[in-house]
Amino acid sequence: MYRATKKTSITLLAAFVAATAFGAASQAYADATLSVYGGANFSPHSKVKTSGTAYGGTSDTVKWDGASFEMPPYYGVRATWWFEHMPEFGLALDFTHAKVKSDPLPTDFTTLEFTDGINFLTANALYRNDMGNGFTPYAGIGLGLAIPHVEVEGLAVDGTKTEEYQVTGIAAQAFIGVDYKIDEDWSLFGEVKTNYGQVDADLTGGGNLETNIISNQIIVGLTYKLF
Repeated sequence: MYRATKKTSITLLAAFVAATAFGAASQAYADATLSVYGGANFSPHSKVKTSGTAYGGTSDTVKWDGASFEMPPYYGVRATWWFEHMPEFGLALDFTHAKVKSDPLPTDFTTLEFTDGINFLTANALYRNDMGNGFTPYAGIGLGLAIPHVEVEGLAVDGTKTEEYQVTGIAAQAFIGVDYKIDEDWSLFGEVKTNYGQVDADLTGGGNLETNIISNQIIVGLTYKLF
């Protein structure tokens, strides 16, 4: 019953993200921008539970290492549309490639990490306040999908490893930052952001792994004005 509910939630959120993208593209807007960013991500401990025939049942509190600068490094891409008649408000699609790996490993695992990404795809509402001196503070909140690259191997599964991208649940984020205008087309920004991602991953050989990842991020980036 829970997994059926999870699939329904994922489907609805995917439709929400797609509808936001379509709605933003079809609205009259004052300007549209494309941003790229990097930085560092940090995650607090979380409870990790496994179940099913292959992994039995384990429950561990795991310490996560963000591994921000290991390849592939932490990064993100964001497309933003600011409305024509209310230019202080906007919509954005944001993709964040955050990372975590367990350090140290729980006793029942030989691999437990999401280092090809605990990825977040979110649709966001934004507010900005142009100060008139080149600086524009802004803030946003969003909902979407957690799309991690699941890398899990247990001691009791004879070398069978889960290593694949999965859509594992809902994601949410909140952020606040400051943009500084360089010229008519380019600007720099700094930002702090927090993401929440639900992980309910299917494991090769049977069973599943559940945890909730919080990713706190410090970001610097570059924005280009498209229109």
